[in-house]
Amino acid sequence: MKKLTIIFRRPPHSSPHGREALDLALLSASFEQEVSLIFVDEGVLHLVSSQSPETAGAKDYIATFGALALYDIETVLACSTSLTRFGLMDEALTIEVSKVVPQSITEHLKLSDEVLVF
Repeated sequence: MKKLTIIFRRPPHSSPHGREALDLALLSASFEQEVSLIFVDEGVLHLVSSQSPETAGAKDYIATFGALALYDIETVLACSTSLTRFGLMDEALTIEVSKVVPQSITEHLKLSDEVLVF
């Protein structure tokens, strides 16, 4: 089984990258790939609940992160440094994530067969 890691680095709703990354994750998982998601830098903003992208003319895809368990996507990591930088606490997040330090992210990437950054 191929191990695919998808990294969310860009903020949500400013470009189609976040939605494309999520679509790729769900599609890959449906083809029995082992998919991991990592949120770093401004990408952690994808995890914020109560977003209103419609006001900026964007579609709301953030709720779709709730379907990760249905696709057996169990490894969801968020950079603790990035979460702290944006002042994000557990209660502000829309899904449960494992908070990890940058060194742990590096170690996880070494175990991946393929890494895609969005």
